[in-house]
Amino acid sequence: MFTQLIPPALLEKSDKVLFIAHLALGDFTYLQNCFQAFAHAFPHIKIHLWVDERRRTRRASEWAHLKKYSLYDWLAECPYIEKVYNQTYSPALFKQSIEEAQSHDYPIVVSLAVLERHKYAILARRISRRGFVVGQKKRVRPYDFPKHLIYRKLDAFIPAYVTADGGNQHISDIYADWFLKLFGIAISPASRFPFVQIPEKWLDYARQQFAAWGFSLNDGNGGESGKAVFLNAFSKSDERSWPLERVIELIQALRNRDGWRKTGFIVNVVPEELKRAEKLFARHALAHVHLFSAEENFFQLPAILSLCGLVVSVETAVMHLANAVHVPVIALMRQKNPEWAPIDQANSVVITVKNRDDWVDKITVGEVVAVLENAHFSKAEPAISAAGEGKLTLRSL
Repeated sequence: MFTQLIPPALLEKSDKVLFIAHLALGDFTYLQNCFQAFAHAFPHIKIHLWVDERRRTRRASEWAHLKKYSLYDWLAECPYIEKVYNQTYSPALFKQSIEEAQSHDYPIVVSLAVLERHKYAILARRISRRGFVVGQKKRVRPYDFPKHLIYRKLDAFIPAYVTADGGNQHISDIYADWFLKLFGIAISPASRFPFVQIPEKWLDYARQQFAAWGFSLNDGNGGESGKAVFLNAFSKSDERSWPLERVIELIQALRNRDGWRKTGFIVNVVPEELKRAEKLFARHALAHVHLFSAEENFFQLPAILSLCGLVVSVETAVMHLANAVHVPVIALMRQKNPEWAPIDQANSVVITVKNRDDWVDKITVGEVVAVLENAHFSKAEPAISAAGEGKLTLRSL
């Protein structure tokens, strides 16, 4: 018999809940649906969210960058979340945030952290000494007494998922299962598809930017001239990144092929790498190629993506946001985390490294071009396929 972890009677009388997570953009792309489902199931409970900054540092020189984390822009526009703790990037602010959270006397605290779970169990209980606290729990060795004592302070726990045991599970399935176990909320597969509500201000910005670049909008009317492909080689981790030099090689290789000569390219660059990228691209005569960085606001990114005909990206938030704005994507991925593949299989192709321990940079330009060469463009929505990797529908480029 199924018994949800948090008692229904407690949910009925509670007025707020605190979720703790070390969120990346990709995480929130799918967790947003869960928070939406929670808000609909329990409209009387206000959702507060603690975003823990794992790069927390005493070095003041890094605070300005950490403070501008683009996820905060998205969370500020999320109608399901009333309060966000987003100042945890320095030890002093971390302490102040804890004190503020303690003053709320949360009746329910849920840690969704999957790294250093025991530390977040400590944080959850420190914030709510009397509340019902749930955390993630990984199997503990019998002799690891400190962790046993830590986990005993939890009122309930969510077992850690193991990638190898996930099989064909997508990360959205895993998150939905958490909310079923926690709150008894059943989130249908259709309701797990990511979405992003882009403010009109940023859609106008994207249209103006496309006009300045000389690109036509992705309006589904076909036509080759001016259509744009978005290329992203950056991830927070080196093992998931592609060299920028490889991006230049890809553009050059495509420009030598019929059907791609008039295609425009938008190359995504993280703000801290923009100057290096500008110098690198300046050494090459690449027409209709523009560097892009969402330096002002998060919504610049999905707004630009939404007007493109195709996205080629390493395994990071960009490929998930491409699904969210319904633009076809070619994803370059490792083998280690298949649950993070794009959710829209009908409009996504995954190019995977050959060996489990390979980094994404093992994927060659030739492999990407080979996928794209199978494309057949027309004013309808033609298909591109890669053997064994599924089907990709591309709008005309």
